[in-house]
Amino acid sequence: MGELKQQILRTDIAGMPLEWIDYRSAVRLHFLDQIAYRCGGVLYRLRGGINARTRRRSVIEVNTIIATHGTSRAREKMDSGYAPPLNNPALFRRDDHTCLYCGGRFPGRRLSRDHVRPLSQGGPDRWNNVVTACVRCNNHKADRTPEASGMELLAIPFTPTHAEQECRYLVKDFGTSQSPKSTRQRDSRYCPDRPALITTPSRTLQQSCSCATPS
Repeated sequence: MGELKQQILRTDIAGMPLEWIDYRSAVRLHFLDQIAYRCGGVLYRLRGGINARTRRRSVIEVNTIIATHGTSRAREKMDSGYAPPLNNPALFRRDDHTCLYCGGRFPGRRLSRDHVRPLSQGGPDRWNNVVTACVRCNNHKADRTPEASGMELLAIPFTPTHAEQECRYLVKDFGTSQSPKSTRQRDSRYCPDRPALITTPSRTLQQSCSCATPS
């Protein structure tokens, strides 16, 4: 059964993703009779004590996805005005760990948050003004706009919906759709005449790729 580290996706009764929970929370929901139905395979099979009367041992099977009864914030999160909290891990997931200046994909430790319009020039720290940038590109852009630094964005930043944020977790942990792969490695040169597509689980964006060798 392993070390019980893999998490379970909890949804509402309509199948809207709500959160990731550990096996303890899943078992608690079972005992509270809050499980509407289960999907996916059995992730954990937990055995308890032996009943003194029946001499039978209690067993709980925890599936990879569980739908629960009750109210939730799912409808609120589906409203057009809802914006997920902005933080670097969420930003990197939105952009698929891709630098939106050079087109290279990097691990989180080599990425940073770049403000398209710098904070010093009145740019807001909001989803539609921030993009993922590798450390090298961010240092080159410095405290300038892309135009002033001679750089060009490969895609337009946007505010992801709650469903899009949850979709990226599904891509990572369950492989329910294909996440994009960078077709070119980063390069310090910029080549605007080589168009390509960046495809996310929910959006397809036209881009101009940096000039580099195929990965």
